[in-house]
Amino acid sequence: MRPDEHELRRGTVYGFLAYAIWGVFPLYFHALQPAGAWEILAHRIVWTLVFCAGVLVARRDLAWSRQLVARPRLAAGVTVAALLIAANWVIYVGAVLSGRTTEAALGYFLNPIVTVALGVLVLRERLRPLQWAAVAIGAVAGIYLSAVGGQFPLIALSLAFSFAAYGLVKKKLGASLEAMHSLAAETAVLFPVAIVVLVVLAARGDTTFTMDAPLHPALLLLAGVVTAVPLLLFAAAARRIPLTTVGLLQFITPVLQLLCGVLLLDEHMSRERWIGFAIVWVALLVLTVDMLAARPSRRRQRVATMACEEPAP
Repeated sequence: MRPDEHELRRGTVYGFLAYAIWGVFPLYFHALQPAGAWEILAHRIVWTLVFCAGVLVARRDLAWSRQLVARPRLAAGVTVAALLIAANWVIYVGAVLSGRTTEAALGYFLNPIVTVALGVLVLRERLRPLQWAAVAIGAVAGIYLSAVGGQFPLIALSLAFSFAAYGLVKKKLGASLEAMHSLAAETAVLFPVAIVVLVVLAARGDTTFTMDAPLHPALLLLAGVVTAVPLLLFAAAARRIPLTTVGLLQFITPVLQLLCGVLLLDEHMSRERWIGFAIVWVALLVLTVDMLAARPSRRRQRVATMACEEPAP
């Protein structure tokens, strides 16, 4: 096996594992009950920062933090990214704990469509016809679900827009920070908020950290590893596989979330909601076809590589 093929396979495995772990998050968050969404968010921030700090100290990798002080715009971007991902986390955990995992899954199905739409509205990107079609079908799905459900799909759209906006901010930041540095910086920004939340919960007697020891405290402590590992796997995958492959792999997460909600957590899915999901899947199919059509064929890639390897005349 050639080295590039080996790296491609490794990257695909890393990406699959990352999205699979994210897909079964509902089961982990259910295991954290009776902790509420805000307590879980606070512990997730604290222990993720502790995990990142431990890794960075162990490999003596702290020099990068100086650029956050030296570059105010970078620090501001990291702060905005931190607030967006915190909002996404608390909305998602709240949805899972309130028995709305399927609606959360809808949010992540909608995320690629919202990301494309933000590209037009914010970055002034030009869409291809199939991308326009996917956005339009996604909008139809949102209108349909609002009409038949009797309420606006707030959780799904909040998750889709917060995560898409997070991705947009990260794109603006560019390659300024690698995955571990970025996660450490974002959780460091949120750390004071997490401490305040934990202090308030303790003062009100609403903290669950000491309950059912040692299992429940251990599960809360594990939040740092659970948060960091799939992100690092994703970063390793993104360096090795094409963006179109990443785009296809990302559908693993909402599919697993939907299966967890319906099959394992006994959440009810009405016929109308299944129809709404089906409309979204049509939009995703259109988007996938567009991604595959836009990718250069392997044959053209091989020809280009061979041309580059030929000696100059």
